[in-house]
Amino acid sequence: MSHLILYSKPGCHLCEGLQEKLATLREFTLEVRDITSREDWWQAYQYEIPVLYLVIGTQVISVPRLSPRASVTHIRQRLQELAKGTGSAAAN
Repeated sequence: MSHLILYSKPGCHLCEGLQEKLATLREFTLEVRDITSREDWWQAYQYEIPVLYLVIGTQVISVPRLSPRASVTHIRQRLQELAKGTGSAAAN
């Protein structure tokens, strides 16, 4: 099973919306990391959240920013493409 890491913070509505959608994807485990809990995460992601990574084994893949309007179906498809190595890093 593939694993997702979502960098987020309390009160981030874009983060919360994406988290709700990701939580419905049963083929992925989801870990939410609060960037306010660690200074290094805060420095790296304070202006970028939500930030999503797909972890497959030891490989960590940065997921291009998804539109807040993206459907769960679109998100699933995009993640599956990335997992198979067929996704373009520039595509949404």
